[in-house]
Amino acid sequence: MLLSKIRYWLIIIPVLTGLLAACAPAQTQAPAASNTQAPIIAATATDSAAAAPPEATATGASPSGSGNTYTLVPAKSEASFSVREQLAQHDLQNDAIGNTKAISGSITLNPDGTIDAANSKFVVDAATLKTDSSMRDGYFHRNVLQTGQYPQIVFVPTEVSGLPAPLPQSGDVSFKVTGNLTIRDVTRPVIWDVTGTINNGEATGTATTSFTFEDFNLPQPKVPVVLSIVDKINLTVTVDLQR
Repeated sequence: MLLSKIRYWLIIIPVLTGLLAACAPAQTQAPAASNTQAPIIAATATDSAAAAPPEATATGASPSGSGNTYTLVPAKSEASFSVREQLAQHDLQNDAIGNTKAISGSITLNPDGTIDAANSKFVVDAATLKTDSSMRDGYFHRNVLQTGQYPQIVFVPTEVSGLPAPLPQSGDVSFKVTGNLTIRDVTRPVIWDVTGTINNGEATGTATTSFTFEDFNLPQPKVPVVLSIVDKINLTVTVDLQR
């Protein structure tokens, strides 16, 4: 009986070993089949990403407008102010005039002649404004403009009136520009009177406006040498703009 059982297991064990060996290839093929799917999924994801529209398009962003941008040429432009004053030991009033060429900026006009305010701005370096007196300049910068804290005067044009549309390629023009002027920490709307000439994409002209010291919370100078000051500040900007 014992010999019969031994013969039985001697026959069964080789048979089972062969069956297990035969089944082993089928088990190792399953992961391979799974791996072959990975490149297909990755390729599908890549293709989908490539086919998807860019984020700017998805969010509704639009390309740049087709308006004309005129950029200021600092070497050919100047910003100045004038204030009428009466000095001690002078019989007549005179104008204190300060100017600077440290001015930059541009203006963009839409095809219909309106201003693209988001892309239009002019900046003056207030600390570079100089008159014919260094003493006056020092007082003006420290006490009136406070250029150490507010170094820039900024103008953002928002509206133009009287300018033909489309803009002519050449000829004289006269119009008004409305916008927001910032001096120190005060921003107020002002209107500039502009006269100029356009010639083959280059515009030259002069813009003027005026306001009181109080309009921008500016203190009037009070020093012994100055007997009186007229409460009016005149601003003049001579510009050369190139398209």
